[in-house]
Amino acid sequence: MRNRSVSKSQRTRTYENWHRQPNNPCFSTGGSAIVAKTFGEGDAARANRYFSLFVYFSFALGIVLAVLSIVFIRPIASLLGAEGELPENCVLYARIILLALPFYVLQLLFQSFFPTAERPMLGLAVTVASGVSNILLDALLVTVLPQQYKLMGAAIATASSQVVGGAVPLFYFFHKNSSLLHLGKTSFDAKAIGKACTNGSSEFMSNVSMSLVGMLYNLQLLKYAGENGVAAYGVMMYVSMIFSGAFIGYSIGVAPIIGYHDGAENYDELKSLLRKSLLMLSAFGLLMVAAAELLANPLVHLFVGYDTKLMDMTVSGFRIFALSFFFMGFAIFGSSFFTALNDGLTSAIISFLRTLVFQSAAVLLLPLIWEIDGVWISIVVAEFMAVVLTAFFPPRKTAKISLLIRNPRRFLTQTGAICNPFGVHIALLFPAHYFTVCNVPSCTRHTQSIFCRISMSCVAIITQ
Repeated sequence: MRNRSVSKSQRTRTYENWHRQPNNPCFSTGGSAIVAKTFGEGDAARANRYFSLFVYFSFALGIVLAVLSIVFIRPIASLLGAEGELPENCVLYARIILLALPFYVLQLLFQSFFPTAERPMLGLAVTVASGVSNILLDALLVTVLPQQYKLMGAAIATASSQVVGGAVPLFYFFHKNSSLLHLGKTSFDAKAIGKACTNGSSEFMSNVSMSLVGMLYNLQLLKYAGENGVAAYGVMMYVSMIFSGAFIGYSIGVAPIIGYHDGAENYDELKSLLRKSLLMLSAFGLLMVAAAELLANPLVHLFVGYDTKLMDMTVSGFRIFALSFFFMGFAIFGSSFFTALNDGLTSAIISFLRTLVFQSAAVLLLPLIWEIDGVWISIVVAEFMAVVLTAFFPPRKTAKISLLIRNPRRFLTQTGAICNPFGVHIALLFPAHYFTVCNVPSCTRHTQSIFCRISMSCVAIITQ
């Protein structure tokens, strides 16, 4: 059996890894929605002022967080349970990486703004450059440096890759370029910052909730399957990133387009884009479930092929877990859709219920019936409930539904069903009535070309 002892560097990364979660989902997704909508309204100058404001504010916030974290990293490490020589190693590693935190914040921010700027391939190039620099510097510094400096070398390699990921886009947008976005003069706008935070609150909620739910899953797995259960869950999370990355990439790539059409009041284009997106998500969801079921053995073998018992448990669980891939795309896209429409509250409700309430309830209740299989089934049930919520819950929140059903054209004229996005879901529930009255045209060549750019954006996100 493979030696599963954890190295000093790995233990250190476990304790300091808390700061490497996305620090600015509010400004990346929420801010890009505001900028895209402003472009759609025809005010490019104001859109660039918003873009500059979000970049400068995020960088300043990253500096503040880095300074506070560097000062308090020692008590934080102790609070997380670091003992013996681990606190010193953790402080050394974390303080080096925290120096690059402002650039890491920018790296995350720009990955959402590259599609808005119509430069998704540049986002891909930056992501690849950051990853390659980390790999090369890790190989060089960890291999060449003496033993006592290897941990420092690993930290420098990671920090350097984050600087590359943040500084290159910063340099690009600061200088004259052919994209839609440019960094320049701006002024502080508390309302815009607050709106960005509200729009992006769903992504922030998802990150916080996933951490809490992950601990709950570990507790349940320890209870029903011991350490092997926790190891199997870890493998499934790694493998699921391959599949969920496509949905996340598509949602981030299409969000600026949704925001643009919302701002321009191109409601026919927006409805066509929504319908095509749902069809694409359905097709890709089925393909991903089929691929996951067929490739379960070889994928799991890459991680735990050294332990037959653990591999059998992981494969069995993964075949159940894989069913969630069909529903996952709709839930991810649904939350992103509302964020792009600047309806952060609805998006936050969907994310909160999906990642915290549904998963927590399912993982606590279903194992009482099916034991360890109940843990894997809980993920499928949670994703299914999130889809149901996305499709049926928002329309019930507004009194304007009756107007939409009685007279869709009047509803669009008076209120704009897409500005109040609940109408979109009713349109999906009553397609024959809605599309006959409104005479919605098919997707134009312009929208079809947009999908080409979306597909390129997906690649950039998946490679992260």
